[in-house]
Amino acid sequence: MKRIPILIICLTLVASLCSCKQQEQGNKEPQSYTFTDDYGREVKVPSSPTRIVSVSHSVTEIMFALGAGDLLVGRTDFCTYPPEVEKIPSIGGITNMNIEQILSLQPELVLSSSMVQQKNVQQLEKMGVPFVSIIEKQQFDGLFGNIDKIGQLIDRKEAADSLNKLLHKQLDKVLDSLGEIVNPKTAYYVVGFGAGGNYTAGGNTFINDIITMAGGKNIASDVDGWSYSLETLMQKDPEFIIIRTEDSATFCKTQPYNRLSAVKKGNIITIESGKLDIQGPRNIEAIKILAARFSTKK
Repeated sequence: MKRIPILIICLTLVASLCSCKQQEQGNKEPQSYTFTDDYGREVKVPSSPTRIVSVSHSVTEIMFALGAGDLLVGRTDFCTYPPEVEKIPSIGGITNMNIEQILSLQPELVLSSSMVQQKNVQQLEKMGVPFVSIIEKQQFDGLFGNIDKIGQLIDRKEAADSLNKLLHKQLDKVLDSLGEIVNPKTAYYVVGFGAGGNYTAGGNTFINDIITMAGGKNIASDVDGWSYSLETLMQKDPEFIIIRTEDSATFCKTQPYNRLSAVKKGNIITIESGKLDIQGPRNIEAIKILAARFSTKK
């Protein structure tokens, strides 16, 4: 009978220890660290986020390429690749994102590129949601750095290293097949045309780098930004026109563009905009497409 009180005391001590342990675990905050984003902002982010909202089509594509699409709980209307992304709820556009919708998704981290309004960033941070910007870079090589950063932020560093190695291998294969480019083909990328103005990719864009690597010479490489003169376009009369698939037919029928030598000869390279406009893994495909056409000039 004397053993019973001792047993009760032991059980009480065990229960007390378990309770303290559970309380300690319950009060313990998730591990986090400070990350400096591309705007120089120091943001406290979780080490292994499992609920992420992407406010950038390039971030979304890179996350899927890293095998981390399952971490996304929200994306923008412009995030349309790969097709399975449509199963993820949209939070609206980039400049007009729905803050209430984002908060309802209970994200641990929001990743964006540029063009996000400062007031939206401040509102989310005020609500305790970490907001990190990984912007598209002017140089093509910036793609690899962005993959590294996103891999770090979503705790997929090994996957990021593997993806970068694969992309470098694919790129080297294309460049090796081209050999030394002696006479690059002159080309012009149609971003916008018509009454609204003429827009293209200037020399300070990663798209310019893509055209150059593929064996072309961007006639707009001597300008910065996106605006271009119609008079200069007609005067330089490039050997190739690169244009989004959906815009090709209209462009070729519209004056004065239909007088360009490339249009008359059929040297029109149509390409899915996401492969060229968005800085992501599909840029390698764009280089392959351009390189193949530049080598078969009519």
